[in-house]
Amino acid sequence: MKFAFVFPGQGSQSVGMMNGYSGLPVIQETFQEASDILKQDFWSMVNDGPSDDLNLTINTQPLMLIAGVAVYRAWTSLGGCQPAMLAGHSLGEYTALVVAEVLSFADALALVRFRAQVMQHAVPEGIGGMAAILGLEDGVIQSLCHDVTRQRTGESLEPANFNSPGQVVIAGHKNAILQGIEMAKQKGAKRAIMLPMSIPSHCSLMKPAADSMQLQLQTIVLKAPKIPILHNADVKPHLDAASIKEILIQQLVSPVKWVDTIHAFAAAGITHVVECGPGKVLVGLNKRIDQNLQHVSLMDSDALKQTVRLS
Repeated sequence: MKFAFVFPGQGSQSVGMMNGYSGLPVIQETFQEASDILKQDFWSMVNDGPSDDLNLTINTQPLMLIAGVAVYRAWTSLGGCQPAMLAGHSLGEYTALVVAEVLSFADALALVRFRAQVMQHAVPEGIGGMAAILGLEDGVIQSLCHDVTRQRTGESLEPANFNSPGQVVIAGHKNAILQGIEMAKQKGAKRAIMLPMSIPSHCSLMKPAADSMQLQLQTIVLKAPKIPILHNADVKPHLDAASIKEILIQQLVSPVKWVDTIHAFAAAGITHVVECGPGKVLVGLNKRIDQNLQHVSLMDSDALKQTVRLS
């Protein structure tokens, strides 16, 4: 048995998402530690909402980091094994960095809050967005994005997340996305819909955010990972601080290659891919990518204890 842990990002948050972790004091202790660091009551937010506050990028990014770290700490407190490999979906990559001891928890919290701020400010409200395209091959969507960008002077459209076979998220200027949605439908997409996100993540519109992150990362100390991490932008492990900083900058303007990540786990001999955090968004994607792997979510106390026994 060989475990890889994966950490969810934005989109997995919900009010009450930590309710299932009763009997695990390390969960609330981790939230308290984070609240002391960022001077904000995340435990009340996650339990009581309102959901509008929870869904603000500036809150969601640190919140999902806290949740992932809390669940991993609960895993280790119960005697769970150290995973052989790690990955995180977008923001989740920072949770993986904490688990691999590349980043301290305190530095990671400050960094993801900064990341959320610069992403929010990179593109004015209403200018950009994201859309999900279901039922088309990756190559068709890449070609579609290229055609729309060529047709629209000064606007861009790019693949942002290769989430699973037949599920790709595109990002760019809002009008370019709307044109892309219509073209996708004409090409036979099962579904093509705008997502409720004003930030066009993982595309070239995030270049101002990437430039800001480059400067911010110069102030952060990173260590060599104790567990290999497959990074979103190139699906490779990076072992030194300079290389990790560069790939984190690249991540902001590059698509999340999630399908390739799960395939890479399988090629490395991973048998169990474990989603470490509330919900099971990644389990759903992962099952569609490779049904031969065992896919598990640590979505509550019972799932944690059951999976620890497996390990």
